[in-house]
Amino acid sequence: MKKFRKVLDGLTTSSPGGTIGSPSCGSAAGTPTAAPTPKEIDVQETLVSENFQLCKTVRHGFPYQPTALAFDPVQKILAIGSRSGGVRILGRPGVDCYCQHESGAAVLQLQFLINEGALVTACADDTLHLWNLRQRRPAVLHSLKFNRERITFCHLPFQSKWLYVGTERGNTHIVNIESFILSGYVIMWNKAIELSTKTHPGPVVHLSDSPKDEGKLLIGFESGTIVQWDLRAKKADFRIYYDEAIHSVSWHHEGKQFMCSHSDGSLTLWNLRNTTRPFQVTFPHGKIQKDGRKESCKPILKVEYKTSRSSEPFVIFSGGLSYDKAGRRPTLTIMHGKAITVLEMDYPIVEFMVLCETPYNNEVQEPYAVVVLLEKDLIVVDLTQSNFPVFENPYPMDIHESPVTCTAYFADCPPDIIPILYSIGAKHKKTGYSQKEWPISGGTWTLGSHTYPEIIITGHADGSIKFWDASAITLQMLYKLKTSKVFEKPKPGEGRAAELVEEDPFAVQMVSWCPQSRIFCVVGISAHIILYRFSKYDANTQIVSLEVRLQCESEDVISPSENENNPCFSEQGSHSPQPHHQHPASPGNRTPEGIKDSIPCLKVKDRVVRVPPGYQSELVIQLLWVDGEPPQQITSLDINSAYGLLAFGNCNGVAVVDYLQKTILLCMSTLDLYGAADPYQRLTRSPRRNRQSTSGLTELTDNQQSIDMERSKSPTSGHASRRAMLQQLHGVTMYSHDEHHTTASYCWSERESRENSFSRSRSSSVSSIDRDTKEAVTTLQFGESYGRKSDALPTPCLWVGTSLGVVLLIPMSIPTDQEERMEEPVTIGPSGAVLMLKGSVLRFAFLDLVGALIQSPYEVWRDLNAPEDPDRPRRRKLVHFSPSSSQDACGDGHLAVVCSERQAKVFLMPSQSCLFVHNITESSFVLRADVVSVCNSVCLACFCANGHVMTLSLPSLRPLMDVNYLPLTDMRIARTFCFTNGGQALYLSSPTEIQRITYSQEMCDNLQEMLGELFTPIETPEAQNRGFLKGFFGGNAHTFDREELFGEAAAGKASRSLAQHIPGQGGVEGMKVAASGAVGELARARIALDERGQRLGELEERTALMMTSAETFSKHAHELMLKCKDKKWYQF
Repeated sequence: MKKFRKVLDGLTTSSPGGTIGSPSCGSAAGTPTAAPTPKEIDVQETLVSENFQLCKTVRHGFPYQPTALAFDPVQKILAIGSRSGGVRILGRPGVDCYCQHESGAAVLQLQFLINEGALVTACADDTLHLWNLRQRRPAVLHSLKFNRERITFCHLPFQSKWLYVGTERGNTHIVNIESFILSGYVIMWNKAIELSTKTHPGPVVHLSDSPKDEGKLLIGFESGTIVQWDLRAKKADFRIYYDEAIHSVSWHHEGKQFMCSHSDGSLTLWNLRNTTRPFQVTFPHGKIQKDGRKESCKPILKVEYKTSRSSEPFVIFSGGLSYDKAGRRPTLTIMHGKAITVLEMDYPIVEFMVLCETPYNNEVQEPYAVVVLLEKDLIVVDLTQSNFPVFENPYPMDIHESPVTCTAYFADCPPDIIPILYSIGAKHKKTGYSQKEWPISGGTWTLGSHTYPEIIITGHADGSIKFWDASAITLQMLYKLKTSKVFEKPKPGEGRAAELVEEDPFAVQMVSWCPQSRIFCVVGISAHIILYRFSKYDANTQIVSLEVRLQCESEDVISPSENENNPCFSEQGSHSPQPHHQHPASPGNRTPEGIKDSIPCLKVKDRVVRVPPGYQSELVIQLLWVDGEPPQQITSLDINSAYGLLAFGNCNGVAVVDYLQKTILLCMSTLDLYGAADPYQRLTRSPRRNRQSTSGLTELTDNQQSIDMERSKSPTSGHASRRAMLQQLHGVTMYSHDEHHTTASYCWSERESRENSFSRSRSSSVSSIDRDTKEAVTTLQFGESYGRKSDALPTPCLWVGTSLGVVLLIPMSIPTDQEERMEEPVTIGPSGAVLMLKGSVLRFAFLDLVGALIQSPYEVWRDLNAPEDPDRPRRRKLVHFSPSSSQDACGDGHLAVVCSERQAKVFLMPSQSCLFVHNITESSFVLRADVVSVCNSVCLACFCANGHVMTLSLPSLRPLMDVNYLPLTDMRIARTFCFTNGGQALYLSSPTEIQRITYSQEMCDNLQEMLGELFTPIETPEAQNRGFLKGFFGGNAHTFDREELFGEAAAGKASRSLAQHIPGQGGVEGMKVAASGAVGELARARIALDERGQRLGELEERTALMMTSAETFSKHAHELMLKCKDKKWYQF
């Protein structure tokens, strides 16, 4: 616990660990401020660096670019591998684990050790990994790196410890799963095929043991060659040479037949009695043409042949459609007897897997579901019903249904908000799902004790908003809102609006939500703002529209020496039921020429519309085109339900709207806000008309950035570049169309990712503006504060932060009586204080004089559509958190925390003295900053463009944590990163996944308790009784001893140069989270015990091998002695 006592006498003060702050930083034009009244403040800071630790908690969403699929039929858990080396393991809802290979190599194949709590992954860097799933955070136990051969296929028989590995050269190697060492037993490709064969058979594409006899291994080569290899005799039983390439093979459970899928869209069925030709050849989707030939079909990439006791066998395959049907969607075909069902998919099929009742391959399979992994979705089909319905997916796999363009994260929400949103959202759920329970039901998960209501909001490119319940590290969809319903559907190429944004006119840029009043605000890319109120009742409503002219002439920006600085003119919209009126503003208003261009980008519905329960639009604010120029993007927004006001800004200026009276209170350029207190010496230039491709903040970024972004060929390239640069400058929640539309996927192209990397050089000194720029409003905050030094009591104020590091305070007078508030106008005074920081201003927050966070005032939610109750008239109930409410500091002011791209400052209000200053970064810049509550205290959390996550104490701005978390960052992460209370944060780790992290030591300690268990001890089902005759005539499958064949005693050692064994971290990774306290000690002890047991097991194995070797030697010596006993010397 550290105590700070400062005497505020106007002298220079410094913060521990920070840089020295000068009193002049609180002045208007760099002159020292008058010395404030000496006052001793007593702030006890409780946070120390030990309260902070950064770690990932959980990942939500669909695995990006999936590549592989596996299922454990006993544990009932599913694994999905991805191109970036990630592995997601899913069980029952709440059991969701993400693992990442350090190499980042794509996952080629996954194999569960069924009911063993382990998983084998084969990666594109030709490495096998064994993962231990018996801990909440899985870790690699062993790795095996192949040096001379490339892995193409793996197969692990049930209850076997020997893994078959096929390679690109056509060889098959065998790996001991326990020791992860290669066996000396190798099936070379030239031994597998006939000596007379002149061509190489190609890579191994299939390996499986015969259901009839485990000693027989079926090897499929890409060229069409199939070999059944007798593992005991070390020779081929039969060889099949087919003239079509093979993609997959599937056995009948009796082991007498198998089916192959081929590149020409055919399925061949082979009988082991006669392997000279296929027993049956079918083209499921190939029709006979008029000339008698079969039409050519696409390859069947995979087939599964599954038997059922009660019905005909199932043949399920992907692909095989005819080429002539252009535009057909990817399909999964289910052949059941004579019935053929074709299921069309929304995305290409990556992999599918049939789920069966038994893990034994020699029993009737009884398939009950098919898991289909698509490029952007995961679906499970119910095979037990004739219409094959899909199961309702309990995981949030549709986050990316439309590309995510912004995020917001709210921890510790009011407890009643989640049930209300869920009840309304449930009414709009899809129907037609299978009635059966979700089949992937493995693992265990319980609601932890450290849970509180959390909500994540995602905004999307199609204008939709999704509310998610994020409590207890799960994610569940609550409610979906479509903002596009407020507008008429834009016709393609219609008017000026089409020039601004053609493809996603409703894309969401940022959201503002007040959980207490349930007022919700959305900023869209077409320079529009929609205000929503929440209601449990449906209603007929007419949407009020306000149109705002927030466009400044270029000479106004660069020629401040002129006497007249023309603020922007605004008028009430033509869609509003009220007449046009002039808003209260400064007297320099004028109507520019080109009124014909005074149109918004979108047309609001001007008729009465029926709105369902939930969020209902009340007001739409749109910026207008001016003189052929499109409106600039909105860069900042704040709404306050207690004041009934909404403020927004862009690179032209700021506007304040009274949403209760539906009027515009203020609309002026940033320059006009200064009045006579402009801190900059602006250079006068001759006026020049800025066109859209060069307006905005283009000049404030790297030239390279501007040039690269301007190369875009799309008609919106100018706006895309401006959005990207605003994003880079201010960390404003921005969406770029380039991300969605220039590539096939929903992410920035690789070129953009490289060129838009956050490394820029920009002078932090901007005392003289000699560039053709506009000063953007980058952040806004309503709150009770002191607009001027002379103020004795706090009043409602609007804090305005700009891209040039200037902070302006605008005091307001708001009628307090409810009737007066609806009739009397809100008056806005001239701007008061002007404060200065380095870099673009990002965040404001207010503390009382004992260091507690002052919440913004709010209005308690009331349902405006509820039936009138004459006994209880609806009145506005306001909750205020005034700075004067703290004891011992009545009426003595408050602390204002201001954070910019470069530094953070703490000011004392109303004296405007700078108490503490800390330069956060010199080489990079801050993208996100928030004042958050952690461990019953508050701190400033920052995320920098170089990937560092930092926390600073308040008010002293001592560095508490600085972690280089993300080595490389991109626009998507910058756009979606957000902090919240409780030491949590999130960002979009890929276009389809949300990654949640914590920077709280307390949450890191409790994380083990919150995560689900992947492995639960379950008895392995017993094999069915085969019967005497079946066992007698069905081969000697159960007498096959792989250890005898593949062990070192029989097969010898493999070449050391062939593969390299890399010991894994084992359980150490899983221990890291719980590295302190009793939990950590127990974990360490348990892992040490496991390791000791493993070493003892290895020692026992080596002893057994030595005993076997000694017995063999003794036996041979005895035989030799008997043989030579009666021989004469000359007989030798």
